Amino acid sequence: MPADAAIRSEPLPYCANLALRALDAIDLVVIHCTELPDLATARRFGEQLHYLDSRTGNSGHYYVDRDGTLHQYVPLERVAHHTRGYNARSIGIELVNTGRYPDWLDSRRQAMTEAYPQPQVDALVALLRQLAATLPGVRWIAGHEDLDVTEVEASDDPSRLVRRKRDPGPLFPWNAVLDAVRLERLAG
Repeated sequence: MPADAAIRSEPLPYCANLALRALDAIDLVVIHCTELPDLATARRFGEQLHYLDSRTGNSGHYYVDRDGTLHQYVPLERVAHHTRGYNARSIGIELVNTGRYPDWLDSRRQAMTEAYPQPQVDALVALLRQLAATLPGVRWIAGHEDLDVTEVEASDDPSRLVRRKRDPGPLFPWNAVLDAVRLERLAG
């Protein structure tokens, strides 16, 4: 991300319904991949209401498109729903990547084969540096796969179990990201 690149603020319609939190409560960044074909599809998914009692849905705070464009869907002072058990203390960053789309839980299609383009990784690193500089409590980073290790029945064969979450997946450049930012990797 060039130094002059802006983060596009595009709040989800239900942001005001998300719980408020103090910024000093944030100590973790969770890296996800959308497991959807493009940013527009990820936006539509983020707008869907999954929690009818609060009239909110599942979304990260930031989305990083393949070309490095940054979008903020949820303000940092709001708790986004992105990782069970970790939402109140974390920032969710979604990288546009197909992951296992459209067969997320099919045991025959668990490979994640789309690499993360360099502009996307560069934008992520710049965002992580900015977050670490402006939020002094941010110390940890994790992949969604590190924190949610739940196994569920495979959609093609209920006798087989597959990981519910595998993102950001085996092609995410953890070494390069960790070498570029001063955050420690947290395992669940």
